[in-house]
Amino acid sequence: MDQADAVTNSKPGLVKGLSLLDGTTLTMGSMIGSGVFIVAADISRQVQSPGLMMLTWIVTAVLTLIAALSYGELSAAMPRAGGQYIYLREAFGPLYGFLYGWTFFTVIQTGTIAAVAVAFAKFLGYFLPAVSTRNYLLKLGPFGLTTQMAVAIVVIVFLTWVNTRGLRTGAIVQNVFTIAKVGALAGLIALGVFLGRRPEAIQANFTDFWRAPGSLWDVVRLTGVAMVGALFSSDAWHSVTLAAGEIKNPKRDLPLSLAIGVGTVSILYLGCNLVYLMALPLSGIMNAPEDRVATAVIAQVLGPAATAIMAAAVMVSTFGCINGLVLSGARVYYAMAEDGLFFQAVRRVDPVHHTPYVSLWVQCLWACLLTLTGRYNDLLDYVIFAVLLFYVLTIAGLFVLRRTQPGLERPYRAFGYPLLPAIYIAVAGGIEILLLIYKPSYTWPGLILVLIGVPVFLLWRGKGKRSEA
Repeated sequence: MDQADAVTNSKPGLVKGLSLLDGTTLTMGSMIGSGVFIVAADISRQVQSPGLMMLTWIVTAVLTLIAALSYGELSAAMPRAGGQYIYLREAFGPLYGFLYGWTFFTVIQTGTIAAVAVAFAKFLGYFLPAVSTRNYLLKLGPFGLTTQMAVAIVVIVFLTWVNTRGLRTGAIVQNVFTIAKVGALAGLIALGVFLGRRPEAIQANFTDFWRAPGSLWDVVRLTGVAMVGALFSSDAWHSVTLAAGEIKNPKRDLPLSLAIGVGTVSILYLGCNLVYLMALPLSGIMNAPEDRVATAVIAQVLGPAATAIMAAAVMVSTFGCINGLVLSGARVYYAMAEDGLFFQAVRRVDPVHHTPYVSLWVQCLWACLLTLTGRYNDLLDYVIFAVLLFYVLTIAGLFVLRRTQPGLERPYRAFGYPLLPAIYIAVAGGIEILLLIYKPSYTWPGLILVLIGVPVFLLWRGKGKRSEA
């Protein structure tokens, strides 16, 4: 038994119940939300070029795959609940792990759960007009509970309850909805290729495909800043590593789940955006009603029925995404509590269902509160910089751990090491600099939120030392 297995098995409540299929659908299902259906409009408005629009997605796909292959080494070597929190803690110390966990809990995971749940409710409103931002169930001055918020909260609570009923229950929900949403994306691509192509769109977009505005620096600047939407549409790809302590054969299945899941979703995303360019001129993508590019494409094939079909597809997609985020996120706070860096009640595991039920409900409560504020999208914008920064630090940790823990068993070694991880750090670091320069309003609030975690960490550590004394 290696060190990682010993640590995992010392946690009696969690059980190894996830297969390769489960891990792959968790990876894919957490990635695919509503972004791929809408963010192409904003990206195209920023880059003003079909070629640069595709380049944005290609670079995102390459970066995400490099990161996944790098995380494969870390996850196989340290298959414990908590994933990225564990890797940062082992490479740089408990402060770095805590800062990630702090930001993850306060905004990254819970804010994403809230935003995706509201997206689900928004598209449900197509079928049930009573579900709306204008229909209040309760109104107290500037605060209120709309029917849209209420539906989002009900979905979050329901999926939290589902995941308290056992790991297999959550995994089955994930498998079903991931297969459905992958089928929906594949169907969108097939319809677009065979029935949705328009000669005028192909002529407009591919005759002068690159039409790069300005100098090479302008190309780099526009593409780097525009990648924010594509990166967030591809985010949460590492969800399977958060539940690594519950993978049946982690040494093999964790790297494979990451590679297969990220690779498949990246191909689907590239296919969708290529279809957009074959079906709509760039101006049509830029000005799609409410940024619903996918709906505009399907409308050319199916007419008015397209709106209902895409609304249903987005509901399936977002429902499965929320389930994956709920399942995986709770494992981070559980790991933090195990280290004495979160409320100790969060370490509790249901003796019957073997789930970290307190962690799940704490996550649920905070996500619901963020839903009620209506400010989750702003919060997510503010942590764009922090999310990418933690990815860069984690992959830098790969180099650190190779040096500081050379004897650590590594069943899988990162493909292309050290070149590919170094390329990721360089390119992602460059994007960070561009965001600092050109989107300071989105970067500094995220940095401040991370830095607030430093005194919180010191207080928690001090509390732990006093309790030990």
